[in-house]
Amino acid sequence: MFTGIVTDLGTIREIQPLGAGHDMRLVLGTSPEFLKQPAPAVLGASIACSGVCLTVVDMGGDWFAVDASAETLSKTTLGTWRAGSRVNLERALRFGDELGGHLVSGHIDGVGEVLAAVPENASVRWRFRLPEGLHRFVAAKGSIAIDGVSLTVNEVDGTVFGVNIVPHTAAHTTFGTLQPGARVNIEIDTLARYVARLVSCDRGAPEGAERESHGQI
Repeated sequence: MFTGIVTDLGTIREIQPLGAGHDMRLVLGTSPEFLKQPAPAVLGASIACSGVCLTVVDMGGDWFAVDASAETLSKTTLGTWRAGSRVNLERALRFGDELGGHLVSGHIDGVGEVLAAVPENASVRWRFRLPEGLHRFVAAKGSIAIDGVSLTVNEVDGTVFGVNIVPHTAAHTTFGTLQPGARVNIEIDTLARYVARLVSCDRGAPEGAERESHGQI
């Protein structure tokens, strides 16, 4: 589990094809402090990479490597990453840590599209289009994770929703370089997913009729 509070910006150093090119290994550069704090990272540790929970399979003083399956590549933006791409990073939550954002699983529900970024006072108002079927899980003043960043939803209009990004967030995440037309990883609030499931069961929906979100393998 994670909190959606990004603690470092990583950079894709290398992409290595695996499994006849269907899977891939990503080598990410990061700061030594990120891998040491609050405790040294170990092989098998989980790290959220722009919202996607991935397992560390190799590491050095200022880098780590993760493997992504074809399933993960097809359900997230990872398949579009290239050497030099910037990535939001967060180490896994430990019991007793400060929960500054909201509980984030690192399982992406869909890929959204950036529609606009308009300055608004001292912040920037961003608008996104949700993938089909996710809009009913998003509510005004609810929580959502965009590329691993925990944010509060301002408003929802059909499949379009908006958030405000303050300068600190822009400076310390990929929002500083994000542009309209880009694709982003979306994770809805876990509570919203289970509430929708309970409501569908109470209404007598047949078992399996509810569209489940996509997790990563």
